[in-house]
Order: sequence, then structure tokens, then C-alpha cells
Amino acid sequence: MIPAVDLRAGMAFVQDGKLIKVLEASHHKPGKGNTVMRMKLRDIRSGATYDTTFRPDEKFERAFLESKDVQYLYNNGESEVFMDLETFEQYELPHDSVEDEMLFLKENMNAKIQFFGDEVIGVEVPNTVELAVQETQPSIKGATVTGSGKPATMETGLVVNVPDFIENGEVLVINTTDGGSYKSRAK
Repeated sequence: MIPAVDLRAGMAFVQDGKLIKVLEASHHKPGKGNTVMRMKLRDIRSGATYDTTFRPDEKFERAFLESKDVQYLYNNGESEVFMDLETFEQYELPHDSVEDEMLFLKENMNAKIQFFGDEVIGVEVPNTVELAVQETQPSIKGATVTGSGKPATMETGLVVNVPDFIENGEVLVINTTDGGSYKSRAK
């Protein structure tokens, strides 16, 4: 059992028979009253997200997730197909359940599939990925890194705010841990 105060983003727990993943967790002390834990949670099986609060001393059964290294192969129309890098076994995940993660993956990229027992529950993408800029506004002469930036659509459909000097076709390093942000140009 794990107390609510120890739950962090990325952890999973079981509540009322549901497998729940913590998306965000923060400690909140209101002016009056007791401290509470504010959480943004996702029901892994249904995909529903919701906000809630817990008392810091509430306890939950921790769900231990196992990961396997996989390679993203292709989209077969309604599912995303991944291959285990050790056994070459293929896993099909419904597109709806991994839609957000697919913004960071293109064919032949490595990732991890998460399991709860024998049940496949999701995909974990690397902390950074390299993606090409598909479309952005023309660069501005004399633009510097300190400018406000401009939106750029990456080859996977992800929209990222990039510096003004970035042009179409450039390959960028994208940070996936914060939902997708420009980190640097790829070497």
C-alpha cells in the first residue's frame, strides 16, 4: 500500500478495481482546513481523465507495471503495431488508446510497451525524439533564439512552438516529457 502523499506522475495504482495512472500530483495547503493532494488521473483501461483530491494519508494498492522494449512498425488502419525487440512478437494497440503517444513516434522508432500482468496497457515514448518540421512560417531575417517563436507542424502532426529561425525540413529534438516542446536542432 502506498499513501497518496507518495504518489508521483507516472505511477499507477488500483482503486475500486480500476487501474489508474497519475498524470499530475501536487500538494495543496488551503488557508483553512487540512492539506490535500490534488491529482490529475487517467483510468488506463477506459482512457478517461479526471481531477480529484485525496487526503495525504489515504492508501492505495500500487500497481507494478512491467515494460518491454519494442519497435513501432506501422498503423494498420485501426491499430498501431509494435514488435518486441527480443522475441519479435507483435502487439496491436487500438489507435484511440495510444493517440497522444503516436504524436511522438514514426515508423521504426523504439519505445516501450507497458504491461499490468499479461494485459498491455500503453506505450511509453523516449524522453526526446527527433522529428522533421513539415510546415512552419518562413524564417525571419535576423531572428534570434530569444524571439517569441512560431508554431511548427512536425511530420507526425505534433504542433510545437519553435524559434523564428527554424525552417521547413529541419530535424529537431523534441522533449516528450512536457507534452512536446522544442529542445534543439538535431545534429
